[in-house]
Amino acid sequence: MVHLKMAKENVDYKKLQTDLEQQELESAGGVAPAQVYNQLLALYLLHNDMCNAKFLWKRIPQTVKSSTPETVQIWAVGQKLWLRDYPGIYEALKKEWSESISQIMEAVKAATRERAKTLVSKAYSSIDADDFAVFMGMPLSEAIQAATQEGWTYDSATKYIKPTKPVMLKDPELLSEQQLSVLTDYVSFLEA
Repeated sequence: MVHLKMAKENVDYKKLQTDLEQQELESAGGVAPAQVYNQLLALYLLHNDMCNAKFLWKRIPQTVKSSTPETVQIWAVGQKLWLRDYPGIYEALKKEWSESISQIMEAVKAATRERAKTLVSKAYSSIDADDFAVFMGMPLSEAIQAATQEGWTYDSATKYIKPTKPVMLKDPELLSEQQLSVLTDYVSFLEA
């Protein structure tokens, strides 16, 4: 079984994911330990790989789901991510996590905030500071501080944040599935 190293900078999440996928494939009787499913599900959420997360959820045996409440809690985060329910995502992430999963769930929170910040910078010329705080899952003062650290401007009179557009380098070639995922993210974000 793969265990996370305690130092965050030493964890290679892609390699860990590959190792866990291999463990699932090689598990005796086709049922892996709950910790393998939990870590793998959390890593799919971290990498925003919602399709694999959904397929994993469907193939996790019901006995594991019913005997391991943490598995259900991780999937609750996945459901909120799927719906792009930002307040719900951060609320679901507040749960107590076991030692084997807490570091990954912290990384999920950080990655979610980073994706939200990127989407805001691409989709908005200005955004209400309260709305930005909701997207970031932070108190208003912390959200304003996070925005100004990015070089964005905050107008205290109007309470609006003006993000700077990210510097666009030549877009890498995306597979059609990736293009569809990126487009879906933009449209879903704008509808929220």
